[in-house]
Amino acid sequence: MLGAMHRTVLRAQTSYISCCRTVSHCSYTQGQEQNGERQYFYYVDHQGMLFLDDARIKNFTSCFKEKRFLKFFLRATKVNKRNPWSETWPYVSPCGDEMNYIRCNDLPVVYQSIIRDPKTNEEVLSWGDERGLLTVPFEPDQVAVCGISGRVYHPAPIRYGGVGLIKSNLAIEMSANFQFETDSSQPTGISWNGVDHPLDHKILELLDDRPALGRFSEVED
Repeated sequence: MLGAMHRTVLRAQTSYISCCRTVSHCSYTQGQEQNGERQYFYYVDHQGMLFLDDARIKNFTSCFKEKRFLKFFLRATKVNKRNPWSETWPYVSPCGDEMNYIRCNDLPVVYQSIIRDPKTNEEVLSWGDERGLLTVPFEPDQVAVCGISGRVYHPAPIRYGGVGLIKSNLAIEMSANFQFETDSSQPTGISWNGVDHPLDHKILELLDDRPALGRFSEVED
Protein backbone atom coordinates (compact mmCIF):
# COMPACT_ATOMS: atom_id res chain seq x y z
CA MET A 1 0.00 0.00 0.00
CA LEU A 2 2.78 2.39 0.91
CA GLY A 3 4.61 1.46 -2.29
CA ALA A 4 1.52 2.50 -4.26
CA MET A 5 1.28 5.70 -2.23
CA HIS A 6 4.96 6.33 -2.96
CA ARG A 7 4.36 6.08 -6.70
CA THR A 8 1.27 8.32 -6.44
CA VAL A 9 3.23 10.98 -4.57
CA LEU A 10 6.03 10.72 -7.13
CA ARG A 11 3.62 11.31 -10.02
CA ALA A 12 2.57 14.55 -8.35
CA GLN A 13 6.19 15.72 -8.58
CA THR A 14 6.80 14.97 -12.25
CA SER A 15 6.51 18.57 -13.41
CA TYR A 16 9.68 19.31 -11.44
CA ILE A 17 11.95 16.45 -12.54
CA SER A 18 14.21 15.83 -15.48
CA CYS A 19 14.73 12.51 -17.26
CA CYS A 20 18.30 11.85 -16.23
CA ARG A 21 20.79 13.26 -13.73
CA THR A 22 24.47 12.74 -12.99
CA VAL A 23 25.73 13.28 -9.43
CA SER A 24 29.43 12.85 -8.76
CA HIS A 25 29.88 10.53 -11.74
CA CYS A 26 26.80 8.49 -10.78
CA SER A 27 24.16 8.64 -13.53
CA TYR A 28 20.60 7.65 -12.77
CA THR A 29 17.04 7.86 -13.99
CA GLN A 30 14.21 8.13 -11.47
CA GLY A 31 12.43 4.78 -11.24
CA GLN A 32 15.21 2.79 -12.87
CA GLU A 33 15.47 -0.92 -12.10
CA GLN A 34 18.71 -2.61 -11.09
CA ASN A 35 19.23 -6.00 -9.48
CA GLY A 36 15.51 -6.49 -9.00
CA GLU A 37 14.84 -3.20 -7.21
CA ARG A 38 13.22 -0.02 -8.40
CA GLN A 39 15.34 2.99 -7.46
CA TYR A 40 14.53 6.61 -6.66
CA PHE A 41 16.84 9.42 -5.66
CA TYR A 42 16.21 12.18 -3.13
CA TYR A 43 17.75 15.27 -1.58
CA VAL A 44 17.29 16.76 1.92
CA ASP A 45 18.13 20.46 2.19
CA HIS A 46 19.43 22.43 5.18
CA GLN A 47 15.86 23.26 6.23
CA GLY A 48 14.86 19.58 6.35
CA MET A 49 12.73 19.69 3.19
CA LEU A 50 12.67 16.52 1.07
CA PHE A 51 12.86 16.69 -2.73
CA LEU A 52 13.38 14.44 -5.68
CA ASP A 53 17.09 14.88 -6.28
CA ASP A 54 16.61 16.01 -9.88
CA ALA A 55 13.91 18.57 -9.11
CA ARG A 56 14.75 21.65 -11.16
CA ILE A 57 13.32 23.91 -8.45
CA LYS A 58 13.99 23.15 -4.80
CA ASN A 59 11.74 25.25 -2.59
CA PHE A 60 8.54 24.84 -0.57
CA THR A 61 6.41 24.41 -3.71
CA SER A 62 8.35 21.36 -4.89
CA CYS A 63 9.14 19.59 -1.60
CA PHE A 64 7.18 16.58 -0.35
CA LYS A 65 4.43 17.54 2.08
CA GLU A 66 2.19 14.45 2.45
CA LYS A 67 2.53 13.63 6.15
CA ARG A 68 1.99 9.86 6.02
CA PHE A 69 4.53 9.50 3.23
CA LEU A 70 7.08 11.69 5.01
CA LYS A 71 6.68 9.83 8.29
CA PHE A 72 7.16 6.43 6.67
CA PHE A 73 10.04 7.62 4.47
CA LEU A 74 11.95 9.35 7.26
CA ARG A 75 11.38 6.59 9.81
CA ALA A 76 12.84 4.08 7.37
CA THR A 77 15.87 6.21 6.53
CA LYS A 78 19.23 4.85 7.64
CA VAL A 79 22.93 5.07 6.86
CA ASN A 80 23.71 3.39 3.52
CA LYS A 81 26.09 0.51 4.16
CA ARG A 82 24.88 -1.70 1.36
CA ASN A 83 26.66 -0.83 -1.90
CA PRO A 84 29.40 1.19 -3.65
CA TRP A 85 26.99 4.12 -4.00
CA SER A 86 27.31 4.88 -0.30
CA GLU A 87 29.75 7.74 -0.89
CA THR A 88 27.39 9.45 -3.35
CA TRP A 89 24.17 8.48 -1.57
CA PRO A 90 25.08 8.22 2.14
CA TYR A 91 21.54 7.29 3.24
CA VAL A 92 18.76 5.00 2.04
CA SER A 93 15.07 4.54 2.82
CA PRO A 94 13.85 1.06 1.80
CA CYS A 95 10.22 0.48 0.83
CA GLY A 96 9.40 -3.10 -0.21
CA ASP A 97 11.07 -3.81 -3.54
CA GLU A 98 11.93 -0.12 -3.94
CA MET A 99 15.08 1.56 -2.67
CA ASN A 100 15.23 5.29 -2.13
CA TYR A 101 18.73 6.78 -2.20
CA ILE A 102 19.33 10.03 -0.32
CA ARG A 103 21.97 12.72 -0.32
CA CYS A 104 21.83 15.83 1.87
CA ASN A 105 23.03 19.36 2.14
CA ASP A 106 24.22 18.25 5.56
CA LEU A 107 22.23 15.53 7.39
CA PRO A 108 18.92 13.69 6.87
CA VAL A 109 17.65 14.67 10.33
CA VAL A 110 16.95 18.41 10.56
CA TYR A 111 15.27 19.55 13.76
CA GLN A 112 12.70 22.24 13.05
CA SER A 113 11.20 23.17 16.41
CA ILE A 114 11.13 22.48 20.14
CA ILE A 115 7.69 21.47 21.39
CA ARG A 116 6.15 19.81 24.44
CA ASP A 117 5.30 16.14 24.23
CA PRO A 118 1.51 16.07 24.90
CA LYS A 119 1.86 12.86 26.94
CA THR A 120 4.85 13.70 29.11
CA ASN A 121 5.01 17.50 28.82
CA GLU A 122 8.76 17.09 28.28
CA GLU A 123 10.53 19.15 25.61
CA VAL A 124 11.24 17.33 22.36
CA LEU A 125 12.85 18.30 19.08
CA SER A 126 10.52 17.89 16.11
CA TRP A 127 11.66 16.88 12.66
CA GLY A 128 9.81 16.03 9.47
CA ASP A 129 7.69 19.07 10.31
CA GLU A 130 7.40 21.61 13.14
CA ARG A 131 4.44 19.93 14.85
CA GLY A 132 5.85 16.63 16.06
CA LEU A 133 5.73 14.34 13.01
CA LEU A 134 8.87 12.71 14.43
CA THR A 135 10.55 13.63 17.71
CA VAL A 136 13.53 12.98 19.97
CA PRO A 137 13.95 14.13 23.59
CA PHE A 138 15.69 17.50 23.78
CA GLU A 139 18.94 17.32 25.75
CA PRO A 140 20.31 20.86 26.21
CA ASP A 141 23.70 19.60 27.43
CA GLN A 142 24.17 17.65 24.18
CA VAL A 143 23.87 20.67 21.87
CA ALA A 144 27.05 21.19 19.82
CA VAL A 145 28.24 24.07 17.67
CA CYS A 146 30.69 23.57 14.79
CA GLY A 147 33.46 26.11 15.19
CA ILE A 148 33.99 26.26 11.39
CA SER A 149 30.48 26.48 9.93
CA GLY A 150 28.64 27.81 12.99
CA ARG A 151 25.96 25.16 12.48
CA VAL A 152 24.27 23.72 15.55
CA TYR A 153 23.76 19.98 16.11
CA HIS A 154 21.99 17.64 18.52
CA PRO A 155 22.04 13.84 18.92
CA ALA A 156 19.81 11.73 16.66
CA PRO A 157 18.99 8.00 16.66
CA ILE A 158 22.00 5.88 15.68
CA ARG A 159 20.33 4.58 12.49
CA TYR A 160 20.73 8.10 11.07
CA GLY A 161 24.36 8.34 12.11
CA GLY A 162 23.80 9.59 15.65
CA VAL A 163 23.59 13.33 14.97
CA GLY A 164 21.06 15.77 13.51
CA LEU A 165 21.23 19.37 12.33
CA ILE A 166 19.25 22.10 14.08
CA LYS A 167 17.46 24.29 11.52
CA SER A 168 19.01 27.74 11.19
CA ASN A 169 16.12 29.82 12.57
CA LEU A 170 15.80 27.53 15.60
CA ALA A 171 19.58 27.63 16.08
CA ILE A 172 19.47 31.44 16.08
CA GLU A 173 16.78 31.43 18.78
CA MET A 174 18.79 28.90 20.79
CA SER A 175 22.00 30.93 20.48
CA ALA A 176 20.54 33.66 22.72
CA ASN A 177 21.02 31.18 25.58
CA PHE A 178 24.63 30.27 24.80
CA GLN A 179 27.35 31.08 27.32
CA PHE A 180 30.92 31.89 26.30
CA GLU A 181 34.22 32.08 28.08
CA THR A 182 36.80 34.68 27.07
CA ASP A 183 38.33 34.04 23.62
CA SER A 184 36.14 30.97 23.05
CA SER A 185 34.87 30.51 19.48
CA GLN A 186 32.32 27.93 20.63
CA PRO A 187 29.83 28.27 23.49
CA THR A 188 30.98 26.56 26.64
CA GLY A 189 27.48 26.29 28.05
CA ILE A 190 23.80 26.90 27.51
CA SER A 191 21.22 28.27 29.93
CA TRP A 192 17.92 26.48 29.40
CA ASN A 193 14.79 26.88 31.51
CA GLY A 194 16.84 28.50 34.25
CA VAL A 195 19.44 25.72 34.38
CA ASP A 196 23.04 26.11 33.19
CA HIS A 197 24.38 23.18 31.16
CA PRO A 198 28.06 22.80 30.17
CA LEU A 199 28.67 21.89 26.52
CA ASP A 200 31.47 19.57 25.33
CA HIS A 201 30.51 19.35 21.62
CA LYS A 202 31.53 15.66 21.53
CA ILE A 203 28.85 14.66 19.02
CA LEU A 204 30.76 16.65 16.39
CA GLU A 205 33.15 13.70 16.24
CA LEU A 206 30.36 11.71 14.60
CA LEU A 207 30.40 14.08 11.63
CA ASP A 208 33.90 12.86 10.77
CA ASP A 209 32.56 9.35 10.19
CA ARG A 210 30.15 10.21 7.40
CA PRO A 211 30.70 11.11 3.75
CA ALA A 212 31.29 14.81 3.14
CA LEU A 213 29.76 14.74 -0.36
CA GLY A 214 27.03 17.31 -0.70
CA ARG A 215 27.76 19.15 2.53
CA PHE A 216 26.58 22.70 2.08
CA SER A 217 26.60 22.17 -1.72
CA GLU A 218 23.26 23.81 -2.50
CA VAL A 219 22.61 27.52 -2.34
CA GLU A 220 20.95 28.47 0.94
CA ASP A 221 18.24 31.05 1.42
